Amino acid sequence: MIALTVLAPPEDQFRAPSPDELFNSFTPIIPGVDWFTKPVLLAILSAVLVIGFCWAGFANPKIVPKGLQNVAEYGYMFVRDQVARPFLGKDADRWMGLLLTLFFLVLVWNLMGVVPVLQFPVASHIAFPAVLAGSIYVLKVYLGMKHQGPIGYFKNMMFPPGLPKPIYLLLSPIEFLSNLIIAPFTHAVRLFANMFAGHMLLAFFSMVGFWFLFEKLTPLGAGVGVIGVVMTIIFTAFEMFIQFLQAFLFAMLASMYIGNALHPDH
Repeated sequence: MIALTVLAPPEDQFRAPSPDELFNSFTPIIPGVDWFTKPVLLAILSAVLVIGFCWAGFANPKIVPKGLQNVAEYGYMFVRDQVARPFLGKDADRWMGLLLTLFFLVLVWNLMGVVPVLQFPVASHIAFPAVLAGSIYVLKVYLGMKHQGPIGYFKNMMFPPGLPKPIYLLLSPIEFLSNLIIAPFTHAVRLFANMFAGHMLLAFFSMVGFWFLFEKLTPLGAGVGVIGVVMTIIFTAFEMFIQFLQAFLFAMLASMYIGNALHPDH
């Protein structure tokens, strides 16, 4: 698999693609519309695919599911049983629409990185996971203040009941930083960093294979090129597992944050 990167010219020495070449050097798809670049197009395409998949799977359900409905129901049960119910309990069904959408959207974002020609995981651009994580953060604070009251929400967050009072001097600042700053930051960065690093590795090994098999073919270089191709295949399979895992973790953390806002006693 050959990543869409800027290859070094033949007269230059082989080099790995720079992060700027992989993640920032995008030509606007429509001249004059600078914001409409490849990541934006793939994000829109991902949303359309998720909407179309859910519509095909759930719009006209059959008693005996088959085809896309069968796949969609397996996805629904996975998110319900592994993401929603462990943290939301009796409120799980109420939030399934949001959590199912998050899981499928992030999964499709990530899988864009291994689709031939497209080959760019949307979540490897920090703006996209930051917007999703920020939205969950705002929802968490809103639900916490709605169900616990503004004073009660921040009191329960910074002063967990049942502890000796001197402990609060140390614990309260930590809880404040953890819940209001670190949690939304890590929610976005965990997804971004994994997709960023995975795309870099795939691009590097695919370039090694392409360069030594097509640009600088020599007896020694051919062996290195074959290693590059084999490593690309291995890392592609591993990256697909990570892409699924990161979609699951992102949705699970969203469920946990919502659950904590609704049920502070847990």
